[in-house]
Amino acid sequence: MTKSNIKNQGLNSSRRDLLKLMGAASALPLLGACSSLGGPASKDLSARVVVVGGGFGGATAAKYLKRNAPDLDVTLVEPNKVFYTCPFSNLVLAGMRTMDSISHNYNELRELGVRVVHTTAQDVDPVSRTVSLGDGSSIRYEKLLLSPGIDIRWNAIEGYDQAAAEQAPHAWKAGDQTRLLRRQIEAMDDGGVFVLTAPANPFRCPPGPYERASLVAHYLSQHKPRSKVLILDAKDNFSKQGLFMQGWKDVHGDRIEWVGLSGDGKVVRVDAGKREVETEFGTIHKASVLNVVPPQKAGFIADRAGVTNESGWVPVDPVTFESTQVKDIYVVGDATIAAPMPKSGFAANAQGKVAAAAIIAALEGQRPLEPSWANTCYSLINPEYGISVAAVYRIQEGLIHESSSGVSPSDANATFRKLEADYASGWYSAITQDTWGTRR
Repeated sequence: MTKSNIKNQGLNSSRRDLLKLMGAASALPLLGACSSLGGPASKDLSARVVVVGGGFGGATAAKYLKRNAPDLDVTLVEPNKVFYTCPFSNLVLAGMRTMDSISHNYNELRELGVRVVHTTAQDVDPVSRTVSLGDGSSIRYEKLLLSPGIDIRWNAIEGYDQAAAEQAPHAWKAGDQTRLLRRQIEAMDDGGVFVLTAPANPFRCPPGPYERASLVAHYLSQHKPRSKVLILDAKDNFSKQGLFMQGWKDVHGDRIEWVGLSGDGKVVRVDAGKREVETEFGTIHKASVLNVVPPQKAGFIADRAGVTNESGWVPVDPVTFESTQVKDIYVVGDATIAAPMPKSGFAANAQGKVAAAAIIAALEGQRPLEPSWANTCYSLINPEYGISVAAVYRIQEGLIHESSSGVSPSDANATFRKLEADYASGWYSAITQDTWGTRR
């Protein structure tokens, strides 16, 4: 399904049309592709393109570069042989999935002819067009695509550094932190409080903290029924707020308490050893399990490449996702400044396709076609209760604009909520297959 097809359906025209789109999202892995990705490029296209970061953005870009321009020399630099997705990691915390079920490898990319190098990218020299690698070697490029994800802003909250994260995990990068937080949830006493701190915008996966609170509450209801969840938030509004709060009331009763910025929800100090946090006006909260989701910035290689600005994020050309600061370096995914597109896996996948098409066009001396994107974000209140938001984005006056959108209806019945929970699972299968291929 192309973007024009999605747009013609009209997300705002009716709830039925939105449901059709969401159903398509669970079935069609190419949803979100750039319209300029047509057929293979010319046979003599043999430039070297290096992709750094093998997540939703980078792995997708590497795949579509090689698929649409088979003669390109494409190298993917990714330190991890197995990639764990942040999407659906909240289900692992709730005991609904295993870590293995959110793990993905790079076998399909290798079969396509992508060279996959498992080491870190340490530095970028845009003058010599080289990337320095953690194994001491370097690699040259004609075009460089960065999908560096996020890094944590350590000490942006007083007391929250890397050592503190081993006692009060953030689990905002899936893997060891997910396992640690899961063990802590399992070990907490019945009657304890799971305290989650949510940051101000922007950050990776805007609905993520609230889905996490929902699914932790679901686990507690089954295994530690006297326990509660407290969300301390650095803002007064959050993604799908009305739907989440309605879902909490319908499913979890008073098990989840949310305190926003105006109610003294902003955490300014963390004592990980005591599992305590202090808010802006001096209130101390004691946790049985403390989950700090801290402020974030673009992954460090973006800094090394010189593509970040004073915000810590990366400004990009909205048509091509080329850095506005360094020529021939493209950046996709959570690291970018691409609002109103969210920092999500779906958005990163779509941006990876747009950037791949733009790189191919540039190497052929052609102008890129104007892109459009779709994003669908599902969240679970419990295994039987899903909510969602979907949007289409287009270029208007040189900037990315949301051209149409829709959310789950507030008056949906239980059958509808269950259907959206099922769609969430279908979406995850489709997007991960499109990015990494079938799990094996």
